[in-house]
Amino acid sequence: MGVATRARAVSRRVRQHTHRIGRWPRGGGGSVEPVKQSPQRDADERILDRAAALFAQHGFAHTSLRDLADAAGLSKAGLLHHFPTKEALFDAAIAVGRDRSRELLDLVAHLPLGAERDRRAVELLTDLALERPGLVALASRSITALATADPAIPDHGDGYVFEMFGVAGETERLARVVGALGGLVVLCLLARHRDDRDAWRGHIVATCLGALGAP
Repeated sequence: MGVATRARAVSRRVRQHTHRIGRWPRGGGGSVEPVKQSPQRDADERILDRAAALFAQHGFAHTSLRDLADAAGLSKAGLLHHFPTKEALFDAAIAVGRDRSRELLDLVAHLPLGAERDRRAVELLTDLALERPGLVALASRSITALATADPAIPDHGDGYVFEMFGVAGETERLARVVGALGGLVVLCLLARHRDDRDAWRGHIVATCLGALGAP
């Protein structure tokens, strides 16, 4: 089996066997309610999140298998047991991030564009970023690539995120949404670093809503 075929197989396996990070009541408020995962599924998702953080920070070419294994707390052989190549690991991280974005869009799609939908979208993205910051950081790279239109940067699902906020090309709205998303990623990483996610969540949501122009 070739590398490309193996990578696709791993991506399918992750998409099929990883649960959502949490369940959100449609149209409701509050934070994510944890969902139990099997040890194998949880291990795969933790590996992907830590790998995604390194890919986001250093780029694919400058991230080694040794660095990825160390971040995951595994030997190089142990990492390759889960994902056969660095390419397979990267593809799986992209696939999971895209799937998460699609899931969140589904949860707000029934709401009309406006303040209520903005708030719900920000809450959902904040909870995801606090739980899996690496996946969100990697997904945000394609947003920063908008200015360069770099074809080497794959689609990470940012189209779903923009659709959550109803971005349709208006300059002011696009600027506000990109600013809010950038702040969300940085603030969630800081909250994780300080190990105080609960205390930071409300401040993150309020800051992002402010960037969107909420009163």
